Amino acid sequence: MWELKHLLVPKNDNCDYYLVLICLQFAHSIAYSHRNLFGRNQKFNFSMEKGQVDSIIRMNYTDPWIEGDDKRTSRSMMIQTSTTPGTLVHGNGQSDHGNVTIGRATAGIEFSRPLRPKWSGTAGIIFQHAGARDDKGNPIIKDFYSSPLTASGNIYDDMLIAKLESVYSGSGDHGSTMFVLGIEQGLPIFPDWLCFNRVNARARKGVEIGPTRLLLSLSGGHVMGNFSPHEAFAIGGTNSVRGYEEGAVGSGRSYVVGSGEISFRMFGPIEGVVFADYGSDLASGQTVPGDPAGARGKPGSGYGFGSGIRINSPLGPLRLEYALNDKRAVRFHFGVGLRN
Repeated sequence: MWELKHLLVPKNDNCDYYLVLICLQFAHSIAYSHRNLFGRNQKFNFSMEKGQVDSIIRMNYTDPWIEGDDKRTSRSMMIQTSTTPGTLVHGNGQSDHGNVTIGRATAGIEFSRPLRPKWSGTAGIIFQHAGARDDKGNPIIKDFYSSPLTASGNIYDDMLIAKLESVYSGSGDHGSTMFVLGIEQGLPIFPDWLCFNRVNARARKGVEIGPTRLLLSLSGGHVMGNFSPHEAFAIGGTNSVRGYEEGAVGSGRSYVVGSGEISFRMFGPIEGVVFADYGSDLASGQTVPGDPAGARGKPGSGYGFGSGIRINSPLGPLRLEYALNDKRAVRFHFGVGLRN
């Protein structure tokens, strides 16, 4: 359970910056934001979050409209370091003979602009330096099953990524039509830098049926070339196939996940929902270097269904869901915010 300890905000609504300090039962977070840098509506954000295993430090600068540009182009620059559990790909929900964490240092710049009504586009370039560590913090290149943890064979993988993304959004609310297509190309500037191409797409369509709303969503992707095993598409969990633990369905070079939900108003801020999810790695799990999913006996495909409630809150929708998977295992899921 999250417990909000401190929240410091400006007393004057015209104040250009604010400081938020949040202490949680299992995590700590501090954030600083300046909302009108240089008096030009430019934004600067700095945040630090520390959990039991994961952590992230992030700085972000955004210029919402580059001066002199008649296309309404925005610019965003980011520097970030993070440590995240590697269990999505290199775990099976059990102790797994030691924990693997993935450390990443990332820096990049992106430009975004409207393309036409309801369409927007983003182009950017991102550098990432990533590697794995054991539960003692020592760099490692293989896990317990002798599966490689890097693509280059070095302690860290370096990659320079050119990114393109196109987004279509309908009315803007969660039930409207949405489509996102993203393409990433690894640029092998140096011999050890990774060369790969990753395509990812997701679509969502909402339909009102009397007092209920039907929401259909579909996502899929594929990666070609030399990529880090921990960057494989992980399937299963709260935002994927419910009824499974995070990443427990599989992890592959390709994937597809489909979901259908029917939601209905109950009372006040509470909605009820029934859902069904399906996901598959399209038999690509063994093509990931070291076959981490196969070594852990992940099925590669699976489905789940169930019901739950959603409560509107200042933090966003709170989701509590009960799901049963095709192995007849039951799992509760709790999430904050909307599913992607």
